Amino acid sequence: MLESVKISRRQSEIRQSLAGLVGKSDATADEIRSMEALDNEYRGNETRYRAALIAEDTERREAGADLETRGDREYADLVSRFEIRQAALFLDEGRLLNGPTAEIVSELRAKGGYRGVPIPWAALEQRVGETVASGTPNPIRIAPTIDRIFPESVAVRMGAQIISIDSGEVDYPVTTSAVSAAWAATETGAVGGPTPYATTQKPLKPTNTLGITAKITRTTLKQGGTAIEQAVRRDINGAIGAALDKGVFLGAGASGEPAGVLVGSYGITSTAVNAAASWAAFRAAVEAFMIANAATSPADVRLLIRPEIWNSMDNVLITNTAVSEWDRLVKNIPLSNIAASSNALAAPAGGPPVSSKALLTTNVGGVPPIFVGAWGAIDLIRDPYSDAASGGLRLTALATLDVTVSRPAQLQILTGVQ
Repeated sequence: MLESVKISRRQSEIRQSLAGLVGKSDATADEIRSMEALDNEYRGNETRYRAALIAEDTERREAGADLETRGDREYADLVSRFEIRQAALFLDEGRLLNGPTAEIVSELRAKGGYRGVPIPWAALEQRVGETVASGTPNPIRIAPTIDRIFPESVAVRMGAQIISIDSGEVDYPVTTSAVSAAWAATETGAVGGPTPYATTQKPLKPTNTLGITAKITRTTLKQGGTAIEQAVRRDINGAIGAALDKGVFLGAGASGEPAGVLVGSYGITSTAVNAAASWAAFRAAVEAFMIANAATSPADVRLLIRPEIWNSMDNVLITNTAVSEWDRLVKNIPLSNIAASSNALAAPAGGPPVSSKALLTTNVGGVPPIFVGAWGAIDLIRDPYSDAASGGLRLTALATLDVTVSRPAQLQILTGVQ
């Protein structure tokens, strides 16, 4: 029981006792002393009551904050115990789902339609004690948030924000006008006229579906046991990560693919270098960011290059020094902000010498340069026919994804980097 409630009840008892004593016209000396004692206790309890209310108000606020986040924590805990093995066995032999897996599936079905078994995105995380492809235990656990599904994803390293969307389209209004300021030329003169405040909608549409197929043989089903859990999650996770990176940057915008950053019509500044890769080439792009107020220093910039560019720059030494062009680059742009990918960028071509593209991004005011929308959960469907003759299980995981750019000023493309 709260201390304030105890004090309040005691105050009620004191008032009742005083009411009975005050009504007496022939009160004895003992009764008068009792009234004085009760009156003193009542006054003291008033101070205690106010102090108890203050202390309990703080406790209520802390408890309220805990209740506001408890639902998310409980759901994250359920997702961390989701078993893809149960989904595979349910589709293969009709085994009933149970435990946290059944709860999660029921909740996802209530929010959207799925032909197969819905799998939450966070269920693809690598979990404690599971083995990686090399068979070496990996004790690292990745937090169950949508931004951490693909820890080595180039899209995430380049500042892309992966957004979970239940249903429908999502538009992000981005300011496109430039509000001007002007001084009054004279004492009675007018300042600069008003500039319209305009925004442009950056839509994410659920029109692109990515499919991943996993084939599980009958022998694996009978001998694999709980290893199916790790294998299926690892395979689906890796396949989605590779396809997502390629789609975000190189998506054709046709044949079911989203419009990638390097391909779509986003109005991103593209500069032709047409020279050997060097820090000077990237420095010019960083300077453009700083002039446009999109970055305050080179450390604010993220860089995406091909591995061949790293090899070329690290092999070129400044005259009469042991410093390479790569050393000059990482001295200004932190190595953690540089991603070298053979999947997110097309292979070098043309020439000789051959050349490739590079992408620079920056985060301005907490706004990421790239938005990646992921709708609902992953829909896991069984194909009962393709492997029926061998008794195998073929699973297809369907994910709905889309890509858009927030502000073109936060990205720059360099072409002809030799």
